[in-house]
Amino acid sequence: MTVHPSKLGAALALFGVALGAFGAHSLEDVLSPARLATFEAAVRYQMYHALALVALGALPERAWRAAPFLFWGSVVFSGTLYLLIATDISWLGAVTPIGGVLQIVGWGVLFVNLPKRS
Repeated sequence: MTVHPSKLGAALALFGVALGAFGAHSLEDVLSPARLATFEAAVRYQMYHALALVALGALPERAWRAAPFLFWGSVVFSGTLYLLIATDISWLGAVTPIGGVLQIVGWGVLFVNLPKRS
């Protein structure tokens, strides 16, 4: 059974809002401006892809082929940035682009699978 893209998007959005609120209220005095900007970028890209997945659920099922790439791309991209900030393990920064590539592939898969006409 496949998970509906909107459910994946709702889960990403739930954690995105929670992490964004945590960052806004708890990290400003703890992180350097550069690290805070990285955290905010992670939350922003997570929310972009969360909203895209929610919208994807309204499209024909053929378009849903993009969902795993958008979801896992967001998890890897944003997740490695969160871990990098929390742990200062520098090699995680080398993994982050894999998430970005998955997101790009997801958008490409969506482009190819969108209906020809509305």
